Amino acid sequence: MFSRRRVGGRAGITINSIRLQVLEAVMEAARSSLPNEFAAGLRASGDTIYELTIIPGTKSNFHSANFNYHGILGDFSTVGTIHSHPSGVRLPSVPDLRLFSAVGRVHIIVGYPFDVTSWTAYDKTGSAVSLTVI
Repeated sequence: MFSRRRVGGRAGITINSIRLQVLEAVMEAARSSLPNEFAAGLRASGDTIYELTIIPGTKSNFHSANFNYHGILGDFSTVGTIHSHPSGVRLPSVPDLRLFSAVGRVHIIVGYPFDVTSWTAYDKTGSAVSLTVI
């Protein structure tokens, strides 16, 4: 059995950077998903997010993207989530904050117009964090 605690505390490495290719891919996926939200997992090696992971069973509409946490709990390279807000508002909602506190270490919200500057990263508590794009 996998626990939320194990997923959130992987190796204690702070995530400091994200690859540009990851941002470009998620922005394209978010644009393609309009008017619905897009959601995926974030995979890291060391302190760098290097890949998106598709979460099985994800269902999305204009207001939310829902998935079963168990879809990412077994992948110990997954360090958090990324999802879109078609409205362009990149502040976390109450459901977003529940997700952030339950699974992963870093979460990213991307907003319309979905370019490589329209995103904000958050920690487990919902506080904005800085990631370097490499």
